[in-house]
Amino acid sequence: MAIGVPKRREGGAAAIVYQLSERYRAWGHEVDCLFLEDFGPYDNVPPRFIDAAYAWRLSSYIRKHPQKYSVLNLHAPWGFVHSLRRRFPGDPKTPPYVLTLQGSEERTVQVMRGEAAKGRAPYFRWKNRQWHRVYHTQMYHQAFRGVDYAIVANREAATALQLLHGLESHQVWFVPNGVDESFFLPRGNTWLCSRILFVGSWLDRKGIHYLRDAFVRLASQHADMRLTIAGCMVPEVDVRRWFPDPLQGRIDVRPEVPVADMPRIYAENDLFLFPSLAEGMPLSLLEAMASGMPVVTTDTCGMSDVIEDGYNGLLAKPADADALVQAVERLAADPALRCRLGTSACDTARRYTWDLIGRKYLAVLERAVRNGRA
Repeated sequence: MAIGVPKRREGGAAAIVYQLSERYRAWGHEVDCLFLEDFGPYDNVPPRFIDAAYAWRLSSYIRKHPQKYSVLNLHAPWGFVHSLRRRFPGDPKTPPYVLTLQGSEERTVQVMRGEAAKGRAPYFRWKNRQWHRVYHTQMYHQAFRGVDYAIVANREAATALQLLHGLESHQVWFVPNGVDESFFLPRGNTWLCSRILFVGSWLDRKGIHYLRDAFVRLASQHADMRLTIAGCMVPEVDVRRWFPDPLQGRIDVRPEVPVADMPRIYAENDLFLFPSLAEGMPLSLLEAMASGMPVVTTDTCGMSDVIEDGYNGLLAKPADADALVQAVERLAADPALRCRLGTSACDTARRYTWDLIGRKYLAVLERAVRNGRA
């Protein structure tokens, strides 16, 4: 299993690799997990080319050990060099290639273009969009070509791989992400609505502009309402700068939270607010649901695959602070609704434990081993 991200359990994509590999080993398989550091250092590589450097070194490693593995599970886009080279005549035979795709690149580009047009997302203005088109997008496109199977975390990505990238339906498998059993903690009977929680990186794509705007309005109407921002991965001072001075005492920022402490963070808060504009399938959403929290999130790829509006959470239109405020106000006014949504969310999360999801992943890898290289 290879993915070009740092070797940190707190990182979303890395956490998925750790969770799956631990279960594969428990079920009797041998697994190598190859992270960014495993092919470093990158001292002489410009930062924007580190993804390509990792992909090249990964491909070279595979060709040095063509018989070591039964199957390769390479996360997109870091399998793009391997995908290119295996299509050349005379390339040595390598194991079947199963791609894992967490998000939808087309959706991300679409929503960030919209944010840039609003004067937000400065890194996605026209020059960077052109660079993204000729570099990042091409890495993804090449990674998709030549795969034997693809595992995707949301249905929109599954559709895109078939309609836009030419994969056959039998090659594409929708397998959502999972949640660890440690998050299923009793919530008790205190169904309050004064402590709001956001968990995720502090990125424009996560809807942080709309989180800020919504909380400013909510705080003006509810004197006891507080916001916790956990796992933002940027210095606390940078996050606090987003909020007006009168609200600083009502905001708790925890940039890095150890994995073992996250269940307690969810248990300490009342409502999960996740206004992301595009996701694969966020682990934090599943964790909040497992903890029995009522959830307000956006009706877009990743979230709408697991949240059914009015049953196990509330869905709001993306990029709409007013819609977020209305959803939170609805929960604040209705304790019975909070209780019902939280209970249903926990019941839903029971169908997404890593033991169940790991079996689904493993079934695709075993299929690839049985059928061999396409």
